[in-house]
Amino acid sequence: MDEIDVPPFFICPISLEIMKDPVTVSTGITYDRESIEKWLFSGKNTTCPVTKQVIADCELTPNHTLRRLIQSWCMLNASHGIERIPTPKPPISKAQITKLLNDAKSPQQKIKCLRRLQSIASENATNKRCMESSGGVEFLASIVSNYDSTAAEESLDSEFESIRPTDEALSILYNLQLSEATLKNLMGKNTEFIVSLTKVMQRGSYESRAYAVLLLKSMLEIADPLKLIRLRPELFIELIQVLRDQISQQASKATLKLLISICPWGRNKIKAAEAGAVPVLIDLLLDSPDRRACEMMLTVLDALCGCAEGRSELLRHGAGLAIVSKKILRVSEVASEKAVKILLSISKFCATSNVLQEMLQLGVVAKLCLVLQLDCGFKTKERAREVLKLHAKVWKNSPCIPRNLLSSYPA
Repeated sequence: MDEIDVPPFFICPISLEIMKDPVTVSTGITYDRESIEKWLFSGKNTTCPVTKQVIADCELTPNHTLRRLIQSWCMLNASHGIERIPTPKPPISKAQITKLLNDAKSPQQKIKCLRRLQSIASENATNKRCMESSGGVEFLASIVSNYDSTAAEESLDSEFESIRPTDEALSILYNLQLSEATLKNLMGKNTEFIVSLTKVMQRGSYESRAYAVLLLKSMLEIADPLKLIRLRPELFIELIQVLRDQISQQASKATLKLLISICPWGRNKIKAAEAGAVPVLIDLLLDSPDRRACEMMLTVLDALCGCAEGRSELLRHGAGLAIVSKKILRVSEVASEKAVKILLSISKFCATSNVLQEMLQLGVVAKLCLVLQLDCGFKTKERAREVLKLHAKVWKNSPCIPRNLLSSYPA
């Protein structure tokens, strides 16, 4: 292939490779389907890569003439090692999707429909967008909302026994990579959908629970504050249970990211603390070797220590102060910053004589003194200094307390 010149109009402007399925966008520029779909749908871009013009209509028109030219050129140059490009399968049409959904009446027909939708969605991003605009999302959401796991699934015959409709519907919904508008529409039209996902997390299979968390994360990341403030306590109970059960690494990280995004709103940090988040996070921190997971756990703990319930739970756990202190200077700068911030919250609002004595005995004071001596970031050092200064009078007999902190107290 290096010995011959490839006509420049055969080359995709994005991938810089010979196009296998050339399609033209509304600006008149032709790209390889896979590349432009990734640019528009996965990358969520709205402009033409070449002209920089806004692409108002994401309809991709197959350039059959150019494809045939490329195929002919490949056949003529087969002796140079150029493989013939097969004729691509045409994308699904809205009419085909609509018929498929309308024909799904009985439980068995719905299973067949779900299998077909899964296959269609896996082919290309154009099919995903077609499903999204043809009622596919509403169909899948209705299965999640209305499906009875204890009755309907057990009634299916052996041909379908390996397929659980809720699992399949949630899997497709998540993998469709729904647009922000569709996610908002799903929450807006069906305000009970989050409740439905919570119910799936309560009684669903591990797979259903994992997909429910992933879908919830996508939805709540773009939700307006009013919806975040109104989240029910039951949701927090199930999110914490997902963390406790350690369904999968992906589900656990999605849950942590979700808690990070929703805890600052309203009474959510209290709801999370009352759901048992603090002891679960401390237990996970004791065993987690993953740097990013530790950072996220400490970030959630920091948010929860912003309320009295969270701080109380941290101090109630036998390893609470010890594990937070241990993560300082051992994981990352982010983890150290969050851990010191947690200790500052405890020092400001829960500084009983027993707590201060425990901090001294566990080496928390010594660790904070070490923070002052090392390169840990300005904010982290300032917070460590604040903790030590707040209680230097109590800790004055500790050899690690700097003299300048003691000087602020009268003899």
